[in-house]
Amino acid sequence: MEPRSLQLLEFPKVLKVLSGYSVSSSGADACLALSPMPEADLINSTAQFFRQGQNFVKETGFRLSNFPPLEGLFQYLIKPNNILDADALFALVQTLGQARTLKEALDIAEKREWNHILEYLNEISWPEKTFSGLKRCLDQDGNIRDESSPELYDIRQSIRSLHQRCSKKVRDFIHGEDISRFLQDDFMTITNDRYVLPLKTNFKGRLQGIIHDYSNTGETCYFEPLFLVELNNSMQEFRQQERAEELKILTYLTGLVRSEVTECEAAYGFLVDYDVLQSKIDFASSMNAVAVDVESGAGFDFKGARHPLLATAEGGVNPLDIELPTDQKVLIISGGNAGGKTVCLKTVGLLAAMAFSGIPVPVEKGSVLPLFKDIFVIMGDEQSLEENVSTFSAQIKSISRIWESMDSSTLFILDEFGSGTDPAQGAALAQSVVDGLLENEVTCFAATHFPALKTYALVTEGVRAASVLFDPSTKKPLFSIAYDQVGASIALDVAREHGLPESILSKAEQYLLMDGSDTGSVMNRLNELAVSREKELGEMDRIKAKLEKKLARLEEKFERERLAVLADVKNQAQNVLKEWQDGKLGRKQALKKLAEARSSIGGESKPESSVKTFSYNDIEVGTQILNINWGRKGVVLEKDDRKKRVKVDMDGVAMWIPADHLGPVEKKTGSAPKLKMPVTAEASKGDMTLKIDLRGKRADIAISELGKFLDQALLRGATSLEIVHGRGTGALRREVHIFLDGNPAVSSFSFAPEDRGGDGMTEVELL
Repeated sequence: MEPRSLQLLEFPKVLKVLSGYSVSSSGADACLALSPMPEADLINSTAQFFRQGQNFVKETGFRLSNFPPLEGLFQYLIKPNNILDADALFALVQTLGQARTLKEALDIAEKREWNHILEYLNEISWPEKTFSGLKRCLDQDGNIRDESSPELYDIRQSIRSLHQRCSKKVRDFIHGEDISRFLQDDFMTITNDRYVLPLKTNFKGRLQGIIHDYSNTGETCYFEPLFLVELNNSMQEFRQQERAEELKILTYLTGLVRSEVTECEAAYGFLVDYDVLQSKIDFASSMNAVAVDVESGAGFDFKGARHPLLATAEGGVNPLDIELPTDQKVLIISGGNAGGKTVCLKTVGLLAAMAFSGIPVPVEKGSVLPLFKDIFVIMGDEQSLEENVSTFSAQIKSISRIWESMDSSTLFILDEFGSGTDPAQGAALAQSVVDGLLENEVTCFAATHFPALKTYALVTEGVRAASVLFDPSTKKPLFSIAYDQVGASIALDVAREHGLPESILSKAEQYLLMDGSDTGSVMNRLNELAVSREKELGEMDRIKAKLEKKLARLEEKFERERLAVLADVKNQAQNVLKEWQDGKLGRKQALKKLAEARSSIGGESKPESSVKTFSYNDIEVGTQILNINWGRKGVVLEKDDRKKRVKVDMDGVAMWIPADHLGPVEKKTGSAPKLKMPVTAEASKGDMTLKIDLRGKRADIAISELGKFLDQALLRGATSLEIVHGRGTGALRREVHIFLDGNPAVSSFSFAPEDRGGDGMTEVELL
């Protein structure tokens, strides 16, 4: 896109703000280099990458810390004879260490919804040899380790041994000759790689030896006693051998880096890219920005758009809803000075450039933007005294330069075109320019004060009118937009606001009446109506948001209470089961308590049902009935005339139920009934095995039914269960096993033999 247009939109300032969130200078440079992308797929892929990065940071809390720039290091390696020093290698291993930590964090937290980040990561080959070699040879301070090579280890051991000998000789010398009074300190130091003593200058003639240097004050001279000369000469030889061995190690490590320089650059590039991503995430967090999807051929739909350079300013900025449907190509904004027309135009162009560059945009979620390959901007006073060009001439020159380049993929921002010449001719020329833009299907956002262009916007197909609003009573700008209407150019009110003498303003009003051009009353009425409508819409939005918030609170409260009730009932059931197992309750008492616990879910009153109940005399043994309270079908086994109750078998579980809790089974028509495997009981050598089929049920419903089934099985004295859950995706099987694993009544469980269902059925042994 044209750099001049991006400059007018202040796009570089946004990049500067974005770069301020980077932790590295390389990341900051990468932020400053961002530019609009030409393809919608690439833009949307970048937006998806950003959203996944947001989720990753939110879930893991991972943050990059500062890392050094390595571009110079890689450039230095181009020459084959160059050898990296320890500092450069340490900077590389520290940077690779951060990249490795990030890679491991992504690997550990691997999820399908982060596929864009993971795909990008999988394209990078990790420099394993280089990283391992550098970690082995460099310590945490960047020094070469003794263990880097056997030769270096031996040399440094010799140096340490020699150091100990020198220290011992110096201590013996100081104490034996009693020369402590001649020394500034009772220890040796190093000067020019030689061990020396800090001797007071006025005693330098008292001892035999070599003076190597003096302190800055001249009060201390660094004196090498004769007995240290031979030892220091040996130390020099060891130091030379050490440097030679270190050079071999540096040469070897440089060779490792050079052999995997492509992988090292890729890992470093990944770290820089993530620094840019992290900068975007922090940038978005600071101004509540989101990634915007770009759709070719879509209309403009920016909800709650805010200028990014004003969004963080003191007092903030009013959000704007910027709309331009697909059947309209030009939006002409009118209204008074200082009402926000230019800010609106800049916001449109700047947010579009940001979105095309993959930068989060301060708008609400759900905003959509069409794809533009070019953005051209004509804005402000473009006159030039040096080139003898007036404002109007500069505008004409700019339009002439870009006219042939504009087509349906162009966004054109035009501010106050024609304002520097005769109003009638300027308005006519502006209308003609807009006609040409419509013919070329160019999307244009323009601002004007020309009455003729305002009328043109209201009556021309493909053009939409909009107005910035002012407070009807104070004439202060409201910094909001009303669509499909025009606004007055309240020049006199603005002049009055800025202190122009009232005598001049009165004269101007008289001239305006004489000219017959005073449409202010009509425009003011339109402005009042628009302000009133915006207030009503705002109030409706406020009420809607309040109701939605209230609904969310009620739903949250209901869910909390529901879970609490279910947990309470489950605890009661487990307590009853434990009491029954401990022999504290009989079978009938346990069943009664379980029924009471389950009935408490529905409260005191019985649930309303449209099913007609049976009278006791209507019930016959062997017929099908419906347990109304539980919604379960069963078969009548026995009748108890004294207590007016009926024994019903429901899927292998028999219970005594009052007659008024039973009703007829409704016959369904129009479709064949679904087959359901019943719960069956099998007896073998005195043991009882019960079977339940959970296939086709949702996990929560299946586990609820399994809990009830287990209670009944224990009360009936069953010793084992067969749970049919099917194979499928394995989700139901996992939930069943989780339930069984934490149940105190379960002794063990395992898959059935292959001939009895394999991993589609679980066999359970009860305590």
